[in-house]
Amino acid sequence: MREQALTSFTTKHHFRIGLWLAFGGTVLFAVKSIFIKLAYAQGVDTVTLLTLRMLVAAPFYLGVLLWLFYKTPLTPPVHSDLGMMIGLGFIGYYFSSFLDMQGLNYISAQLERLMLYTYPIMTTLLGWLVFREVITKRIMLALLFTYSGVLLLYAHEAKLSGAHVSLGAVLVGIAAFSFAFYVVFSKRVIGRVGSTLFTSIAMLAATGFVFIHFLVTHPVSALWVNANAWFYAILLGFFSTVLPSFMLSEAIGRIGSARASIMGTAGPIITILLAVMFLNEPFGWTHLLGMALVIGGVSLLGKK
Repeated sequence: MREQALTSFTTKHHFRIGLWLAFGGTVLFAVKSIFIKLAYAQGVDTVTLLTLRMLVAAPFYLGVLLWLFYKTPLTPPVHSDLGMMIGLGFIGYYFSSFLDMQGLNYISAQLERLMLYTYPIMTTLLGWLVFREVITKRIMLALLFTYSGVLLLYAHEAKLSGAHVSLGAVLVGIAAFSFAFYVVFSKRVIGRVGSTLFTSIAMLAATGFVFIHFLVTHPVSALWVNANAWFYAILLGFFSTVLPSFMLSEAIGRIGSARASIMGTAGPIITILLAVMFLNEPFGWTHLLGMALVIGGVSLLGKK
């Protein structure tokens, strides 16, 4: 009995830490949009800011990777797992990030955050398409609520800001789907190689793709930006990239992708509050209703 009680306590503790890691990662990701908007105000374009972000973040991932191999003689991942990590790094941390940041040129941080928040719905749909998981009436209701809220806020913003809002919404929508794909397919690889090794390799792979994109489209001199832009890039690179990426991967490894996805209820609320405070974005009844529908819809996925 004592061993069973100890095992039960350890399991609950392991699960609880996973929930807190998912929540903390969500909060840190929530401020990402604010840092990006503030950096854009300094005259930095998307590709340059993404490159600065990865220049800040890459040394941490490289350091963690070297520390892992130094601390414990690790068996190098098999070619299939290594290919998956590189591919998922491309999809989740280069392709998705680029589209998301590009979309922020055209839409508000509030709409962007609510659209990204819908990725748990997308992970559920991907699970249905790929793994034949059951789509229940509750999931259909969650889908209805979530995208009703997104469409409400999109229509309101398009009416005020013009046609470019549609371009921004499409870019962020594809970014959310790409990240959902990353979340669904990373679970099995993380289970085999561990979250820390997975995150380090995936992020370093994404860094390589970002650098290639920058060198093809920009001169190296474009990296000479002002001090304020560097300040926001540092905040973006460490607090909204390095820390939450490790936290989210570890959370997925502990509690699974579905639970990790639905722990982010506070994310949109934090982003919206900060957008109103620091970016002077408007907030009215339409925003409140849209936020309530999206959060309520995603939260339905977490109810048994």
